[in-house]
Amino acid sequence: MTTRRTFLKTAAAGLPLITTPLASTTLPIANETKPGHIKLSCNLYSFNEPLTTGQMTLEQVLAFCADLGFDAVDPTAYYFPNYPTLPADNYVYDIKRMAFRLGLDISGTGVRNDFTLPDPAQRKAQIDLVKNWIGFAARFGAPNLRVFSGKTLTAGQNRDAVTNRVADALRECTDYGARHGVMIALQNHADFIETADHVLQLLTMVGSEWLTVNLDIGSFRIGDPYAQIARLAPHAATWQIKENLYVDGKEVETDLNKIVRIVRESGYRGYLPIETLGKGDPRVKVPVFLDKVRKALAVAG
Repeated sequence: MTTRRTFLKTAAAGLPLITTPLASTTLPIANETKPGHIKLSCNLYSFNEPLTTGQMTLEQVLAFCADLGFDAVDPTAYYFPNYPTLPADNYVYDIKRMAFRLGLDISGTGVRNDFTLPDPAQRKAQIDLVKNWIGFAARFGAPNLRVFSGKTLTAGQNRDAVTNRVADALRECTDYGARHGVMIALQNHADFIETADHVLQLLTMVGSEWLTVNLDIGSFRIGDPYAQIARLAPHAATWQIKENLYVDGKEVETDLNKIVRIVRESGYRGYLPIETLGKGDPRVKVPVFLDKVRKALAVAG
């Protein structure tokens, strides 16, 4: 009589021995016959005012986003109680459970940090902050943690020296993130990072698959933002799609059709978080902007 153990041994004997290494980790590029799968997320900075003034709780925002049909949410760390102190595990798991029961994935999270600080002790504190929240991201189920480079270069500072400091800090955090299964997503934020070249330089210097880009379309203030977005799109692991961006430093409404074309042509697959800014009730603004993004995606196919 054939037992389960005998069957498994027999089946295994018929399998070829795999001696070659795993295939390259390069992501597949979408094409016209197989478009990249895009899911919509809400960056909860859209609800910054009601969250920080107590008008809405994090739980209420999650429920609102679920009702709108978002696939995921991206709650920044400072919306958890007592930031930058880590929240209690039971609270983290309660929010994680609630999101799951609402049908929401966690597309990412983020922190406030500054790696441009000249003082080594202060910079170490910033690195430790990011490491702490990498641990949080792992427990929370967030695949990436958004970080900044740091503040704008001030008079008398040498850009190359500051770039080296930022790269060293990113490298340490990225190595730590890799050990916890959390990618570091570097966000361009019109600060020390002003251009696509600045981002690409740091990616090259760190040289890790675990350092990716959080592509903030509204934070390029020099020249043509669409050209810079297109250059960074192949490196993006997450985005911030905003209502407005800056063309030659002038704020204008985002051409969502153009942005979606860039997303599609880059082969991006994954979450496309939207973020509304400025005055107005996000319970009104977010549904309106979400509808515009959905229509642009439908036009692109």
